[in-house]
Amino acid sequence: MTILTKTIEEELSQIVAKTNLQHIAIIMDGNRRWAKKRFLPVAAGHSEGVKALKRVVISAQKMGIKALTVYAFSTENWQRKKEEVDFLMQLLCKTIDHELVELYEQNVIVKFIGDLSKFTPELRKVLNKAEKRTEKNTGLLLQIAINYGAKDEIKNAVIQIAKEVQAGLLTPENITENTISERLYTKNVMDPDLLIRTGGEMRVSNYLLWQIAYSEFYVTSTFWPDFSEKDLALAINSFATRERRFGKN
Repeated sequence: MTILTKTIEEELSQIVAKTNLQHIAIIMDGNRRWAKKRFLPVAAGHSEGVKALKRVVISAQKMGIKALTVYAFSTENWQRKKEEVDFLMQLLCKTIDHELVELYEQNVIVKFIGDLSKFTPELRKVLNKAEKRTEKNTGLLLQIAINYGAKDEIKNAVIQIAKEVQAGLLTPENITENTISERLYTKNVMDPDLLIRTGGEMRVSNYLLWQIAYSEFYVTSTFWPDFSEKDLALAINSFATRERRFGKN
């Protein structure tokens, strides 16, 4: 793991400000492959992945990133082996509870996006506590996507809009892109400027399909547990070389 010097962090902060890089989304992939490569149980990969997330949160905050959205558990992940799913739920509960004080002191705002109704009352209580404790902070917004699926998110938004039309609160002619955006889990948050995927896979895996319409993509073969401050810096430097046209020319 490479820790960035203060000078490099200052340079990256200047790049972030100059390019107006505000929101980074990450598909944290490769925990299981990282563990398999080292002949370790899958749980070890997930545990190391938590450490990587902590590194990235601290680094992003220092660089002046305003929002960080990470894909922690998808709607499809329930299909994994029960022991792995159970471990992930326990790890999530333990990690949030353990790191909450530091997140609060670091001025991080914590928000969970996805269908939280599927989780146990105990876990929902922990998630709610974290959101309530940090809601008045003013620093980095950390959005953790759990039991999240973009298709499900868009479907729910459409259902909500249909009900409003049926109730006479909205007319079809008045439905705009903002109408949909405001009914997504990420309402009131700017769309990601940069999407990072670790582990080398070239797909978006049902993640923020609406929100990443004009995001820049950065894919690295580095497995998530090995993702360091240096890897984040490489992604940001790559972003700085892009010309963002948003389909205008």
